[in-house]
Amino acid sequence: MEQRKVGNCLGKTAGITLVALVVTIIVLLILAGVSINLVAR
Repeated sequence: MEQRKVGNCLGKTAGITLVALVVTIIVLLILAGVSINLVAR
């Protein structure tokens, strides 16, 4: 039982980190696109 709990905790943290990475990448891409559009104008 203890090993399963540890595995679940590791899985949850890994999933959260993956989601956080994807969200940060999307935000950076959006900010980059907006800044490029402002500079292009």
